[in-house]
Amino acid sequence: MTGLVGDVVLTGRPRTPAAVDPEAYVVVPAAGADLAAYRRLRHDVFVAEQGLFATTDADDVDDDPRTRVLVARSPDGDVLGGVRVHPAHHPAVAPGRDPGWWRGSRLVVAPGARLGLGVGASLVRAACAEAESAGALRFDATVQAQNEVLFRRLGWQVRGHTHLHGHPHVEVDWPVARVQRLVASTKAALGGLLDGLVASPAGFLGDDASPVPGSDLVAACDAILPAMVERDPEWAGWCAVLVNVNDLCAMGATPVGLLDAVAGRDASFTRRILRGLGEASRAWGVPVLGGHTQTGVPAALSVTALGRVASPVPGAGGRPGHAVRVTADLGGGWRPGYTGAQWDSSSHRTSAELQSLAGVVPTLAPAAAKDVSMAGLVGTVGMLAEAGGCRAVLDVADVPAPADAAAGDWLTCFPGFAVVTTDAPSRTPGAPGDALPGFLTSATCGALEAGTGVGLRWPDGVVTEAVAAGVTGLGAAGRTTLHPHREDHR
Repeated sequence: MTGLVGDVVLTGRPRTPAAVDPEAYVVVPAAGADLAAYRRLRHDVFVAEQGLFATTDADDVDDDPRTRVLVARSPDGDVLGGVRVHPAHHPAVAPGRDPGWWRGSRLVVAPGARLGLGVGASLVRAACAEAESAGALRFDATVQAQNEVLFRRLGWQVRGHTHLHGHPHVEVDWPVARVQRLVASTKAALGGLLDGLVASPAGFLGDDASPVPGSDLVAACDAILPAMVERDPEWAGWCAVLVNVNDLCAMGATPVGLLDAVAGRDASFTRRILRGLGEASRAWGVPVLGGHTQTGVPAALSVTALGRVASPVPGAGGRPGHAVRVTADLGGGWRPGYTGAQWDSSSHRTSAELQSLAGVVPTLAPAAAKDVSMAGLVGTVGMLAEAGGCRAVLDVADVPAPADAAAGDWLTCFPGFAVVTTDAPSRTPGAPGDALPGFLTSATCGALEAGTGVGLRWPDGVVTEAVAAGVTGLGAAGRTTLHPHREDHR
């Protein structure tokens, strides 16, 4: 079977209390004999017992190599039940692509294990954990109506009701909180921590770089996680330049110099940090003007970058009705040791290519811009929307993404180079074409609207909440002085 029926979660009818010790069975990934037993059980229940399928309940999900099957197995090796977890099969999702949307289906429990064991609940809980471990940002199912109480009790949310094969069903969603957890751990405390301390120029509160009053200078400062410095000192040095230059580029500034503060346990280790920093300085053509270096102490690294721009582009310039655009370098791959967390788009680029990135924001001339950082792409969109006093909705399928990166990882990782911009739709071209460096991918993939937080719109039109409210707690940054080279589209 294909289509919607193939994604339905179906369960058998309760029979008699089971005689198996409820603490004895285990839920494990299925393969070999367990997988064959699970498929036989499905046929016995869905075809023979319930008559929901005429001859077989097998479908294209069974043939998808990404499908994961979990079974509840007794001490004697009997399969008491099972469930599938898999990427959504939808006409709008390209075959083989992980859209970040996963589904649970074909949940089945053997007749002798339907009372007193909690097999179904155990399988559902395990399926939720499996989907989140696979990187899902959305996990849903369609279940028979008599199981609505079970799913509600387990924390699922009811989205709607439907009929399939003459039986009432309920569409349910598991509240995946991956993005919310990420922004909570990286950004949520900023509002309270910085209250009364930061005196950003009007309209630039929350930006990763700040205009220096009375000049055309823009200053940015970033620290690298000490654990990363200890683990991969050369890469840490490289990234210290990368993230600062990105901050300047997001405001339309041309980088002119760096100041570093470096510490390490000994001279040999500190030299490794400086080697990576020096290689990046030369690659981007931005000199190290000075700084502070110390040995005999725990590893630490921070860099301050200076750039020049007559009219900085704020992160707070977005307004309801603006289109959201993402421009990213999809080349490269996951940094070894950081799969799913850091995409290395820069180490293979030439100096000319890296330096051309400073022209992206001036070329687009948007109302608002922000480079993607530790909060991931979705979290960064949330910060931009928050600064403008807006809500954002991203169309997940339209976000530029590498073909071999799971959507859940790509939308929450540090992507190397990616910048989020917004502007009035009339000023947002369908494709910048030759105006941007040819190795970049740029697409309109969402919009700002009234409200707070970030929603993710999926290929079936459903919008799930990724961020419930503001990301940083800093609130709206207010209006900036208009850029003299562009009209006010806000």
